[in-house]
Amino acid sequence: MNRELLNNDDRINFPADLFGVHFPFRVEPRIYVTAGRLSTDYRGGYWLMYRLENGGFYMAPDADAFQVVCMNGYEGPLSGDAFGITVCLYAYSELCFSGISRLVEVCSEQYHLLREYMFEHPEVAAILRAID
Repeated sequence: MNRELLNNDDRINFPADLFGVHFPFRVEPRIYVTAGRLSTDYRGGYWLMYRLENGGFYMAPDADAFQVVCMNGYEGPLSGDAFGITVCLYAYSELCFSGISRLVEVCSEQYHLLREYMFEHPEVAAILRAID
């Protein structure tokens, strides 16, 4: 499955089309908070945004690697891209319990679309251990 790096215009428009006003106020902040929770290596920075061939979306920090420690007991390194996928999967899952029906629907769909893409990622085994 292919992915497309979003250009500057699409960085605003594509997430807004998917999540509406919830992107800047709920989704994006949740992604950043989750990143900090999963890795002490994360200290902010520029995030790349991707549109997936299946309609999915994810963000990944523009960084090489992160040491990850998850509440499920997983500890290990993830590339910046695999870390972004992991973080987005966590964030989408958590936002499915927001009680905001439109956001729940979109995050549930995005979780499954991103998970489908994840199975083709070279670090799929580590991502699965991190999200299990």
